[in-house]
Amino acid sequence: MNTVTLNNGVKMPILGFGVYQIPEDETQAAVEAALAAGYRHLDTAAAYGNETAVGAAIKASGIEREELFITTKLWVQHAPSGSVQDDTKVAFDKSLQRLGLDYLDLYLIHQPLGDYYSEWRAMQELHQEGLIRAIGVSNFHPDRLVDLINHNQIVPAVNQVETHPFHQRAEDQKLMQEHGVQIESWGPFAEGRNDLFSNSLLSGIAEAHGKSVAQIVLRWLIQREVVAIPKSVRADRMAENFDIFDFALTEEQMSQVTTLDTEASLFFDHRDPAMVSRLGGHRID
Repeated sequence: MNTVTLNNGVKMPILGFGVYQIPEDETQAAVEAALAAGYRHLDTAAAYGNETAVGAAIKASGIEREELFITTKLWVQHAPSGSVQDDTKVAFDKSLQRLGLDYLDLYLIHQPLGDYYSEWRAMQELHQEGLIRAIGVSNFHPDRLVDLINHNQIVPAVNQVETHPFHQRAEDQKLMQEHGVQIESWGPFAEGRNDLFSNSLLSGIAEAHGKSVAQIVLRWLIQREVVAIPKSVRADRMAENFDIFDFALTEEQMSQVTTLDTEASLFFDHRDPAMVSRLGGHRID
């Protein structure tokens, strides 16, 4: 299994399987198919509403727990008259119960919103208790990430951010590397936006290697040491996405892909006040 080593020594598979936007009633079958295809790194979140189905697939697989790397995410906690730290621990317990696990390999703050400093303090305690092997964040821009690092004991092991050929995050990755934070890509295929799968440059590189555009994108990411978590509900696509370790892009091809970078999100900006209000106001159980 190809892995990266996180800042606390934990090894994380560089290629995983994501379940974002997979309906709950389809998630168990999809995860079982992914595990059968060879994936051992699974990524979900409380906000996705499918942790229970992921847990059922893990149980049904019969795979030893130690062979798996399981990530889930903490949604924005709201405790105006209570304790966000306490609420964070309650949310963690609920996720663990839904997944049917005794511990997590990675727990991420899903959004840089609300009192995430209290959330982080609670996560540090859970980590110190041995309930989480590594803790990290998601969707943190460089300024917020550095501020969190400067004012806390544990440096985030991972920052999961939108990363794909049209939004490559090269400077963000450089800063993360300087602080010992592993970059992880969500949306590696940009959900097909900008006609990614028919892009002439990517198609040309794919033809040269006898691979698909999806395989080229994933290979480009892992050669940059970016962890990727592609999603599919089709077993053939899962297997195809996993089959990227028998070839390599040339330096010229890697450079060619950099020309596609727009240096802007294709989805939304976490610094947009309207989006901050929309995400921050969303509640989950």
